[in-house]
Amino acid sequence: MSVRLVYLLFCRIASWLVLLGRSSAAKDVELLVLRHEVAVLRRANPKPRLDWSDRALFAALIRLLPKHLRAHRLVTPGTLLRWHRRLVADKWRQPRPPGRPPISEELVELILRLAGDNPSWGYTRIQGELRRLGHRVAAATIRKVLRRHRIPPAPKRDDGLTWRMFLRAQAATILATDFFQIETVTLKRLYVSFVLELCTRRVHILGITEHPTAAWVTQLARNFLADLGERADRFRYLIRDRDSIFIDAFDAVFAAENIEIKKSAPQCPKMNAFTERWVKTLRAECADRMLIAGERHLQIVLDQYAEHYNAGRSHQGHGLNLRAPLDDPNVILFPAQRIARTKILGGLINEYDAAG
Repeated sequence: MSVRLVYLLFCRIASWLVLLGRSSAAKDVELLVLRHEVAVLRRANPKPRLDWSDRALFAALIRLLPKHLRAHRLVTPGTLLRWHRRLVADKWRQPRPPGRPPISEELVELILRLAGDNPSWGYTRIQGELRRLGHRVAAATIRKVLRRHRIPPAPKRDDGLTWRMFLRAQAATILATDFFQIETVTLKRLYVSFVLELCTRRVHILGITEHPTAAWVTQLARNFLADLGERADRFRYLIRDRDSIFIDAFDAVFAAENIEIKKSAPQCPKMNAFTERWVKTLRAECADRMLIAGERHLQIVLDQYAEHYNAGRSHQGHGLNLRAPLDDPNVILFPAQRIARTKILGGLINEYDAAG
């Protein structure tokens, strides 16, 4: 123990004698190097990063240090040589050619939209669709855009037909019919027959009666198909429940137009959920908020509400994008001061449109 202590004292005294022999300039350089090393080490932990100013300062100061001190710095001679080789390589490196100009962000969004809406489309198919829209883009550029946004190619992107896509495609050919009842002021019960187009949610009020019969319902079916005219060819299925009022003559009216009848299961209203939801909407927005005097009054109310529902009420979801079934897709933007309110059913419901 005493021998080790004597050795350490000897080394310390020897280092002091070496320092006495060095000039004050050498000591100042070492202090500057040490201070800058400390500043660099304080920036990040555990591995500091050097910028170009740090490299220039170390390269200039380390040359002035004694040889035995150069190997214990953050920057070694090997590091200085590597920096120099990098500078030489950068000096003689040939500039890259400019290449093709980048495409606009709007075009990138369009490419992503086409790829997302059409999972089975490959790069060439998207290229062809863009050319039809007036945009000339190479298939390689489309591939780079999709890869940059981590969108796989068509075979991997196309995961098959989803249930949402399948049901929407089927809804374009489906009708649904049902009844609901309204109690008048005199406690008379009235029955209302209606048909709903599942794709557009367009509703048709067929008739109102106090005593529904099979013959009455069959005649309503004939009137409805006559009103549809050529549009009847678009539909292939009609959903209805198993009420005894729907007789074979009723089904035959639709079968003559190649519309197949689909019956819901007994006591399963959710199998005809769209009509049930429409009745709930009608009651919440109209029927439950007013008193019905009689059949004629109810006919007027339902006609006005059906017109509002088809042409003046925004619909949530189902691909309608918050539009009414009969809305014009080309909406013209009007200033707020030119928007006027139209009262429906005495102000029970409001519609808004451009002032005349």
